[in-house]
Amino acid sequence: MMSGLAKATLRILVFIATAYLAVLVILFVFQQHFLYPAPQYSPDLTPEFSEVFLQTEDGLRLRAFYRDAESGRPTIVYFHGNGGNLAGASHSNRALIEAGIGALLVEYRGYGGNPGEPSEAGFYLDGEAAMAWLNQVGIDPGETIITSNSIGGGVAVEMALRHRPAGLVMTAPFTSLPDAAQSNLWWLPAGVLVRDQYRNADKIAQLSMPIFIQHGSADQVVPHDQGERLAELAPDAEFQSFNGSRHNLSFEARSQAARRDWILALDVFDPKLPDQT
Repeated sequence: MMSGLAKATLRILVFIATAYLAVLVILFVFQQHFLYPAPQYSPDLTPEFSEVFLQTEDGLRLRAFYRDAESGRPTIVYFHGNGGNLAGASHSNRALIEAGIGALLVEYRGYGGNPGEPSEAGFYLDGEAAMAWLNQVGIDPGETIITSNSIGGGVAVEMALRHRPAGLVMTAPFTSLPDAAQSNLWWLPAGVLVRDQYRNADKIAQLSMPIFIQHGSADQVVPHDQGERLAELAPDAEFQSFNGSRHNLSFEARSQAARRDWILALDVFDPKLPDQT
């Protein structure tokens, strides 16, 4: 017969196993809510910007902010992180805007009062809507720099793969969403649980345009070495590490200044040069 101690130990083990399985089920079923906090606050229009609307292939009308580029300057297409909004996107690109760089700040489905539900496939449709809108106003991919923060890097890499912009900028990117999740939930099989993938590491080697990657050394959300790994895999990438910076790196003045200077150093926007597209 089983001793009292053995029975108690068994009960504890069963409880732990049951609790673990319950956590797995909760994370799997409700993962979209955890991955996409989707702030519903719809910010006021940022001065210097115009409010525009992007039409997605699946019928959604998404609010976005747009500012024309000054003569001889490129236009960035910016995809923010999973907890961001248009106000934050405006703030994290302030140095670029002040330098006369144009900007289309994309707001995702399900965010900031936009219709729809967030997902990887949905975000790619939102990215396509942004690129189509720019084309409609006479800006082709060769006149753009696709830029991003955190999970927005997954959309940025996919759009760069499809549209071949003049450059790609990523701040605090991950190699894949399961990799990022695993780094935070080391005790769970995140690779099996996470449905949306954003497999940046599998795609970036196919990109021939110049790429600029920034990462904070103290980032506790997406490990610094994931940004480094992406730079190693890309054919033409520059990696910049920011000592002591965390996952909010994109809002830091030194990060913005570095992105601005890198973009302005590209020679593909010189009007004297032949078309680079």
